[in-house]
Amino acid sequence: MAAIKLVTFDLDNTLWNVETVILEAERRMRAWLHERVPEYADAFPPDAIAALRAVVVEQSPELRHDLSRLREAVLFRAMVECGRSDADARRLARDAFGIFLDARHEVEFFEGALDMLDELSRDYLLGALTNGNADIARLRLDRYFRFGFSAASVGQAKPAPAIFRAALEHAGAQPLEAVHVGDHLVDDVHGADAVGMHTIWVNLPGQPLPPDAARPSGVVLRIDEVPARIAEIAARTSGR
Repeated sequence: MAAIKLVTFDLDNTLWNVETVILEAERRMRAWLHERVPEYADAFPPDAIAALRAVVVEQSPELRHDLSRLREAVLFRAMVECGRSDADARRLARDAFGIFLDARHEVEFFEGALDMLDELSRDYLLGALTNGNADIARLRLDRYFRFGFSAASVGQAKPAPAIFRAALEHAGAQPLEAVHVGDHLVDDVHGADAVGMHTIWVNLPGQPLPPDAARPSGVVLRIDEVPARIAEIAARTSGR
């Protein structure tokens, strides 16, 4: 039986609450834009931005999985529609996105998350797999993660198999030698299970498992329980 050698993690809502982070990042970006493009607030409330985003994705589908390029492209279009020249619109979009991205990386890790990663990094090869645009080096998570793949870097978002297969290939691991840890039952649990990896569902709210969902190999209600679940999977895998 294969031993566990690779553990991959989702980031947003697995290691921190992303909704509060994005709300604050949006607030700071809109405040910055209000001083420079006052008409933006009235012309582009959140629902109008969502509609513009859909238009940009329809016209440039290659941006669908690259959230950074997509957000900047949407901001550029919004600046143009606010009457700015293309050159000014590009500059404003770039700088506004920079404000957003700075705040997007001011995360508050779930209690015990960093200690958990530190513990696991001593025994397993760790990798980060995200559909978002969090940068593990910028977050200083590269102390624990040896590599990371995003939807943008592989051209497909979870639950598509590309990102999981990229991690397995990079680590030189077989699916049964790997565990993926994440909060999303479709993107993380179903996606990793479909390529043959073990899975741990990070179920911090304590929700019941829907009857039609993929069955995770383990479930945690606190992030610091992950090492114990991995140990249990490793014991079953090795036949002990």
